[in-house]
Amino acid sequence: MNEKAPLIVVSAVGLRQGGTLTILRDCLQHLSAMAANGEVRVVALVHARRLADFPGIEYVEMPSIIKSWARRLWCEYVTMHRLSSRLPEADLWLSLHDTTPRVHARRQAVYCQTSFPFYRRKLRDFYFNYKIALFSLLTRFAYQVNVHHNRYLIVQQPWMREGLSRLLRVDRSKFIVAPPQRSAIEVTPEPVDAPCFTFLYPSAPDCHKNVETLCEAARLLEQEVGTGRFKVVLTLSGRENRYTRWLHRRWGGVESVDFAGYMSRERLYGYYRAAQCLVFPSKVETWGLPISEFGDTGKPMLLADLPYAHGTAVGYPAVAFFNPARPAELKKLMQRALEGDLRAFTPQPARTVDGLTAYSWKELFETLLDN
Repeated sequence: MNEKAPLIVVSAVGLRQGGTLTILRDCLQHLSAMAANGEVRVVALVHARRLADFPGIEYVEMPSIIKSWARRLWCEYVTMHRLSSRLPEADLWLSLHDTTPRVHARRQAVYCQTSFPFYRRKLRDFYFNYKIALFSLLTRFAYQVNVHHNRYLIVQQPWMREGLSRLLRVDRSKFIVAPPQRSAIEVTPEPVDAPCFTFLYPSAPDCHKNVETLCEAARLLEQEVGTGRFKVVLTLSGRENRYTRWLHRRWGGVESVDFAGYMSRERLYGYYRAAQCLVFPSKVETWGLPISEFGDTGKPMLLADLPYAHGTAVGYPAVAFFNPARPAELKKLMQRALEGDLRAFTPQPARTVDGLTAYSWKELFETLLDN
């Protein structure tokens, strides 16, 4: 190990699953290669090493931090401060999860992974899952603490740069727009039989996913065209939590709505092949990974008319947008797709992103470490 190499500390104690864990793995995989070449020394603060274990990385495991937000905040502003005092002064302290810890470091940067500060909560969100509603409030606060200590803030899309620049009163020149890289992992799709026109919505069982708009649109469309003409496939069983049980009570009797349940990656990709159209009505996302995954098929997509969807849909050939609060509007677009009328589906042209950008981890760390 080259003791004179720049020291990078990556703090990611809250990342355990989903897209955020993928970002941690991709980040440490790149830094592992840099460490092997003697370019850097890397210390990673993680929930558990087994989640992202790469050679050449020094790990500090903090498994108890996830038990409460109080522990998480204590870790960010007290524990990490003490830890940074015992380490050689870091050349870069990179926080991969939204908060800016109080640490000793020559420079800091924060990866802004959640768009929940822009989520417009409703009272029923507190009923379905109060943690998500409170999280949207807490992340707005968490983003603000110590944010001006960062040399750079990293976001995945320009709209988040603009929104956070206003919210946090940070000049947009300090933001790096770094779209997530597509995974190189090959997936062998599981064969799926789709006997009729299939609309697909890959969704987690969370209330901000706005599944109710799609279910109601399906009910309206079934009234219009009858049963057996189409199917809406959801990756929910209707038994996961209070929200999905409510969905199943309200729309479980709609014959065209299929509560198919959780799908393995192989089965989901089978549905990507079999389905004729993706529907994505989520109210808030940072990126919306299923849009990218399904978009590669070139088939039509119906997306919420929100900034994240417009950004993620860039480059795809057949996209239509709808108001995520208006099921009747979505129903009309679904009927057009069912009838083969794709005039409302248009190509999304590429856009030039101004300001600092990074299209790979190599480019990102070159900027972060640039003196």
